[in-house]
Amino acid sequence: MIIFGVYIVSKSGGLIFNLDNNVPRIEHEKTFTYPLDLVLDYDAKKVSVAFNRKDGINVGHVLVAVNGMPVNGATLEDGRDVKTTLESADNFPINLKFSRPKMTTNEKIFLASMFYPLFAIASQLSPEPKSSGIEILEADTFTLHCFQTLTGVKFIVISETGLNGMDILLKKVYELYADYVLKNPFYSLEMPIRCELFDNKLQELLSQVEKTGIYNIDK
Repeated sequence: MIIFGVYIVSKSGGLIFNLDNNVPRIEHEKTFTYPLDLVLDYDAKKVSVAFNRKDGINVGHVLVAVNGMPVNGATLEDGRDVKTTLESADNFPINLKFSRPKMTTNEKIFLASMFYPLFAIASQLSPEPKSSGIEILEADTFTLHCFQTLTGVKFIVISETGLNGMDILLKKVYELYADYVLKNPFYSLEMPIRCELFDNKLQELLSQVEKTGIYNIDK
């Protein structure tokens, strides 16, 4: 059982908490000949694929190693410039390793703000009155589970596909939120959650679920 992450969205649509629990690191390694048939974008912070795709390497993937040597920003670990290295035919054939980039905090905030109107639209499109909105959103590689409280706060869990009983986990996360966040005298509603005790208890919960299953949470 794999839980990829937990997100909490406020009633106004802002992301107030996120936890990356078990995000897989997807890497693709391939030996290329000259000239390189991928168009790369050379930025000071990263080198990424800007155009074309090859053997699982897609647009947006970030270069993490050249011939086994880690890439730091736009330079190799030994100080050589990545662009200069890849533009020289003398360095080919060359082995390149690419990885899917980690989602930044700003990207998570943007996606949370996108989910808020989608949830409202789903509620309005439902043929049944007083629809609860999106509860499950299933893709081929993950499933999104959502639980909305009476006050409009949304608890979202991203997991592997085919799991049952996720409503139990969502409500347990809500209990932890009520016990360790709402009862914290220093916490203000709608503000980002920064509570070490809540973080620890949530991490313990997710570890227990992944080891023993959802139905053993209270045992």
